Amino acid sequence: MTRIGLSPLAWLDDVEVQRRAAGLRRSLRTRPPVGAELDLASNDYLGLAQHPRVLDGGVAALRTWGAGSTGSRLVTGNTELHEVFEQELAAFVGAASALVFSSGYTANLGAVVALSGPGSLLVSDALTHASLVDACRLSRARVVVTPHADASAVEAALAGRAEERAVVVTDSVFSADGTLAPLRALHDACRRQGALLIVDEAHGLGVRGTGGRGLLHEVGLAGAPDVVMTTTLSKALGSQGGVVLGPTAVRDHLIDAARPFIFDTGLAPAAVGAARAALQVLIDEPWRAQRVLDHAATLAALCDVAEVPASAVVSVILGEPEVALAAAAACAQRGVRVGCFRPPTVPAGTSRLRLTARASLSDEEMALARDVLTDVLAAR
Repeated sequence: MTRIGLSPLAWLDDVEVQRRAAGLRRSLRTRPPVGAELDLASNDYLGLAQHPRVLDGGVAALRTWGAGSTGSRLVTGNTELHEVFEQELAAFVGAASALVFSSGYTANLGAVVALSGPGSLLVSDALTHASLVDACRLSRARVVVTPHADASAVEAALAGRAEERAVVVTDSVFSADGTLAPLRALHDACRRQGALLIVDEAHGLGVRGTGGRGLLHEVGLAGAPDVVMTTTLSKALGSQGGVVLGPTAVRDHLIDAARPFIFDTGLAPAAVGAARAALQVLIDEPWRAQRVLDHAATLAALCDVAEVPASAVVSVILGEPEVALAAAAACAQRGVRVGCFRPPTVPAGTSRLRLTARASLSDEEMALARDVLTDVLAAR
């Protein structure tokens, strides 16, 4: 059969038609430099992305170290700023050490792949973040996906393994619905079965735990020798980048074995400087963590969400993609930006508005949120 004249990308036309018919076509939406609308969609939980001290921290690092890190951290991309920030963040969350990556995504890839590999078992929660899913796929380990938040299923998978080494991976706070992982039960299962626990605190840092130290700290697992924490600097700390925190031996191993660390350009100094300044703001103003939860509870109540949120995330399930899209568009028309989650991000039939609370929301902004959300949801 001849294929002359056939475009190798012709199949994309059919895919786009199918996506549009299912209400799953995505598009970019440009935001202005200064927000002209109320932001209930971003992950800037503590309201620090525009904080003057955070901006100053980024600018100072930019002027001192330059615009880029100039290379991988093993070559020319490592600065004193990177190392000081690692020490400060590790001390804050109660970990022995930390290692900064270029993003939260690469931090998860680096940690999971380097700490598992062929001949080991990976046990993953069914709702873990895409970065953890991809890490499991890249690991070449045997992967078992267990039902969401089911510690007994995790222990059964661990107990029935033939592999000597095993790793359990989970989010601490699940990004789509804001629920918490049963970290204590998972750790107990791991300890009984000789497994390592890796916890992604992307949505826990800055919101859960004393002064925003994360859910691991809250449940008494900070610094545990068989726990590794990953997180991002792009949510509560308002900057960019990712970090792996845990025993010093883990940091040393990742420097030698984590491909996203070895072969990627180091995180830009400005991002490190901004994140470091944001961490200091959180230390100085620990009330910000509780303020996020207070605002989330208010948003949930005005949207008739029955459960009090356990994090910054308020999930308003509307059902089909078209319904969620229409509700999000109606909010935008009235000056309120909300998240809209559809499959494959969430299961079919559970398309939703994903609202995020921020510590910096004013009384006037909360009043606008009440007026718009109650009207939009009443009209659906």
